[in-house]
Amino acid sequence: MLEFAEKSCKITIDTSKCDTCETKACAAACKTYARGLLGIDDKGRASVAHRSEDEVLRLGTECLACEFACKFRGNDAITIEVPVAGLDAYLAKRA
Repeated sequence: MLEFAEKSCKITIDTSKCDTCETKACAAACKTYARGLLGIDDKGRASVAHRSEDEVLRLGTECLACEFACKFRGNDAITIEVPVAGLDAYLAKRA
């Protein structure tokens, strides 16, 4: 399991699913639509180990491309959590 934070979101990747992924679509999407933060390590798994913690925060664009690519062309291993301040209170008022 890989977890890392960008400026305002948390990315969680179930790297065990990378073992059977043939497309590695997450890294390709990150390179195409963002700054190439996400890479593939020597075991064929998604990784940010080639970046420092500061680089992860600086280079992360929070574009969500890796999550969509993995869901639709990979093995659905990526979850991105984006907290929205006040959302729970807003939803409670609407109920």
